[in-house]
Amino acid sequence: MNKFTMAKIIIVFSSLSYLSIAFLRNYNSPENIEKRCILKFEKDFKNNLETSHEEWNQILDIADNNYLKCMGIPQY
Repeated sequence: MNKFTMAKIIIVFSSLSYLSIAFLRNYNSPENIEKRCILKFEKDFKNNLETSHEEWNQILDIADNNYLKCMGIPQY
């Protein structure tokens, strides 16, 4: 292999490594984790008018626990 081909391989490998690290850092940032968890459990918070008050409180408690679990916050 000549030097030019070797340089291209090194540049491509370095670029892919940098992009992978940048993506993972952004993907695992606390803000993005929170956004993903909110979107995941947003449907649980839509109040149906036919739902009783007690049932609605149970739904909110379950959704709250699932949200905390998604965020990685230990529950008491």
